[in-house]
Amino acid sequence: MASTEAFNDRMCIAHNYTTELSAQDTASCCNLFGGCFGSQGCDGGQPAEAWNYFVKTGIVTGGDYNSGEGCFPYALPNCDHHEGGPYPACQEGGNTPACPNPKACSNSKYTTPWAQDAQHAKTSYGLNGAAAMQEDVMKYGSITVAFSVYSDFLTYKTGVYKHTTGSFLGGHAVKVQGWGTENGQDYWLVLNSWNTYWGDKGFFKIARGVDECGIEDQPVAGLV
Repeated sequence: MASTEAFNDRMCIAHNYTTELSAQDTASCCNLFGGCFGSQGCDGGQPAEAWNYFVKTGIVTGGDYNSGEGCFPYALPNCDHHEGGPYPACQEGGNTPACPNPKACSNSKYTTPWAQDAQHAKTSYGLNGAAAMQEDVMKYGSITVAFSVYSDFLTYKTGVYKHTTGSFLGGHAVKVQGWGTENGQDYWLVLNSWNTYWGDKGFFKIARGVDECGIEDQPVAGLV
């Protein structure tokens, strides 16, 4: 999700490309057979592999669930992650929707063939440290990062997050699209992929410059 969104942002900035790219393509088709080693669909993956996929294979267009937009719209309905909201509670352990084989648009009303619809990144690369992350965001747009999630993150609402208590739950990839300082604390402005009712309208702030929860360990991006 995060890598698709960052790619989409960069396409908009570089080429005024405003069509929504398919997160379902990345989740379903960037798998072992698609050359994305370590990627497991809805169970998560490696952002670097997703960006390599954008370069080698490209991704097609696709809007939200039931949007009827693009070649391969998102196939799963909205659900509530960890906090109550207007949707049913998310259920863990479901199957990732299959990648079409042969690749053909799941949206029967969309007339552009898959191969012609796919958008490619030119390059993919890693970034080293907070300063390099800031420079890249400022020049080109959003980047993808991964960080360690602890149980106290699940109920985040506002402010600058720092892990203080709770058990380790796993890794999670998100999109960094800016930074700032709040009450003397430097932070990254990050978009989560859960929904707009979680956190601060889908966003959260996390301490910047101290590698909080490993968020500055493996940032990745690409030129488009």
